[in-house]
Amino acid sequence: MKIQEVIMRAMAKKLKWYQAAQILGISCRQMRRMKERWEKRGYDGLFDRRRGKPSPKRVPMARVQEVLRLYQEEYYDFNVKHFHEKLKSEHQIKLSYTWVKTALQTAGLIQREPRRTRHRKRREPRPLSGMMLHIDGSKHQWFDDGCYYDLIVVLDDATNEVYYAQLVAEESTVTVLAALREVIEKKGLFCSLYCDRASHFFFTPKAGERVDKHITQVSRAMAALNIRMIPGYSPEARGRSERNFRTWQGRLPQEFADSQSGHPGGGQ
Repeated sequence: MKIQEVIMRAMAKKLKWYQAAQILGISCRQMRRMKERWEKRGYDGLFDRRRGKPSPKRVPMARVQEVLRLYQEEYYDFNVKHFHEKLKSEHQIKLSYTWVKTALQTAGLIQREPRRTRHRKRREPRPLSGMMLHIDGSKHQWFDDGCYYDLIVVLDDATNEVYYAQLVAEESTVTVLAALREVIEKKGLFCSLYCDRASHFFFTPKAGERVDKHITQVSRAMAALNIRMIPGYSPEARGRSERNFRTWQGRLPQEFADSQSGHPGGGQ
C-alpha cells in the first residue's frame, strides 16, 4: 500500500497507529512525526519540497477526519454520490466528488470498483425523446418493514428522463397499464416500448426462448395505440434501466429511513 493509504486507514480507525508504523517499516516516533506533518500541512502532502511551498489543493486533516467520521457514523449505507450531495447540502463541506470517493477508497471504507472488460459495443440512445421508452420493475426492501415491494419506472431512452415512478405491492398487468396510461396522458403517444419478458408483457413458451405471438392485455393495448413492443433478452440489454434502478436502490431506502428517524437530511 501507499503511505497515503496506510495513514488514511489509521485515520479511519481501520488500523492502530502502531500497526501503521509496522506496515511502513518505521518507528512509532517517526509515525507520530508523519502524522503531525499531515495534520499541519493537509491531506495532499501536502508540501511540495521541490518548490518549498504548500500544495494549493491541500485539504486540512480535520476536514478529512470529519468526512470519514460522517460516512462511518451517519451515512455508512449511502452510495458515494448520495453521500457527496449530503456533505454539501447538510454539512456545507464542498469537496469534489472524485476527492470524496478517493478518500473513502483509500481509507478502506468502500471497495475500489473492478476494471470492467468491454462486453459488447454499447447501443447508442435514440436521437429524439418519445422514440423508445423503457419500463421495468425492481423488487427491493424499500422500507424497514422487512417486506418487498416493486418500484415501476418508465424512462425515456433518448434523455434518461423518468416519466413515471411508483411503488406497488407487485408488478402486474394492472399496475403496468396504470403506469403507461399516466405517461401517455402526460406526455402523449410514443413509438416503442422496451421491456423484459414478464408474463404480463409477453408469452414465452419455455424459459430462455424467444417470445411467442400470443397476445397479452398489455400487448393488445399497445397494438391498439400503434406502439411497438420490444422484448429484452438479457439484463445487459436493459442497461439503462438497470443503472437507473441501482441509483434508486442506493438512495430511496436511505431517504425513507431519514424521514422516519428525523435525520437532518430527511424529507427531501
